[in-house]
Formats: sequence, C-alpha cells, structure tokens
Amino acid sequence: MNIALVGYGKMGQAIEKIALERGHTIGLKIDLDNRADLNETQLADIDVAIEFTSPHSAFDNIMDLLKAKVPVVCGSTGWLDKKEAVDEYCLQQQGAFLYASNYSVGVNIFFELNKKLAQLMANQTEYRVSMEEIHHTQKKDAPSGTAVTLAEQILHSIPLYKKWVNHSSNKADELEIKSERIDPAPGTHKVIYTSAIDDIEIIHTAHNRTGFATGAVMAAEFLKGKKGIFGMNDVLGF
Repeated sequence: MNIALVGYGKMGQAIEKIALERGHTIGLKIDLDNRADLNETQLADIDVAIEFTSPHSAFDNIMDLLKAKVPVVCGSTGWLDKKEAVDEYCLQQQGAFLYASNYSVGVNIFFELNKKLAQLMANQTEYRVSMEEIHHTQKKDAPSGTAVTLAEQILHSIPLYKKWVNHSSNKADELEIKSERIDPAPGTHKVIYTSAIDDIEIIHTAHNRTGFATGAVMAAEFLKGKKGIFGMNDVLGF
C-alpha cells in the first residue's frame, strides 16, 4: 500500500518503521509545517491514511481525508464529541473510517477481559471499582482514550456507576480515574476492584510504541478497499 502519515511525531515515526518493514511505502507525510499538502492533489495516489495528531486538529484532518476519498485510520483521542459527524460524513461520501482509542493487540485483548470482568462483578456490590492510568508527559488528553474506553465498558455493565470522573471521588455512583503523567512511560492502565476481603486487579503495561504502531498498520491493511465504519474488533475478529 501507499500510505499517508498525518502526524509525524514519535507515533508517526514508529508507524513508518513498521509500515516499511511490512513492505508498504509512505507517499505523504503531513506535519505542522506542511498541513496545506493535505489536499486532493497530494492524496491522489494514497491507498490509506493513518492519522495520529492532537484533539484540536484530528476532526479537520479526518474530514479533509474523507472528502478526498481516502480511507482513514485514526488514533487521535480527545475529539470524540464530533465522531457522530465524522461517521455521517463517511457514509455520505461512501468512504471508509476506522477509529480505535488504542491499536495495540494486547490492549484490545485487555478490553475484552475488562468487559468480561465487569459483567462478572455487576452484582458483587461489596466491591468498589476504580482505575489508574500513567502516560508520558507529552500526552495532551487526560484521562487517556484507552482509559475512557475501559470506563465506558464498566459503566455499561455495572448499574451502580452513572459516570466516570478524572479525580478522587467519594460518591457511590462515580467511577474514579486517576491520571498520572510521568516520563518515559508509554502507557499503563489498571482496573481495580476493592473490598474489605480482597482486591482484584487487571493491568496492561506497554513497554514501547511498537504494539500501537503495528496495530495501526494492521488496521490500514484491513481497511484498504472497504467502505463503512469499523473498529479494531473488526480487524482482530472479536
């Protein structure tokens, strides 16, 4: 495939390395200094774009890519209040869009474990659930998109909790997420069920960006030639 990288920071560079190793080419790199190149002329020969930027730029990038009829794999977080508009435009354009809060295969397995554990704990009212996440100091959003996905899964299965909060809470219906930013941590997520008798914890710790980059390239390979809206569950067959 001929891939466009929209966002060429550490994540974009990690994706480039994996894509080249898997036999793909990088036909276009978009960063802060050449945003104007994200146009239909420059995108004419691109098979799939992989977008990893910031909460403030992701929406415009995605819409411009869909307008140019380029399938989009997006890993930017913090913009999901506009996802419904993206989905509608994608279908209108008969395009292809794949979003995931985390592209790591291990994290997506962790999501499945989290859903199953929450289902098992739904009626175990003696347990209080909380979450912790740690990332590097360059991460702009808190809690992380991965933490939000985990939290929403818990809210779906455990009726006691009505919302998640990103601070300490003593309210019975609030799911507490504690966020820390420490270098060089690429990402740790912990879900903790605590009772007077014992604790149950599940933890995912990333050692580097390779897992995220590999999953993003796998997603791009999956998306080529398709139309519609997809997620990592579709890529992995969950």
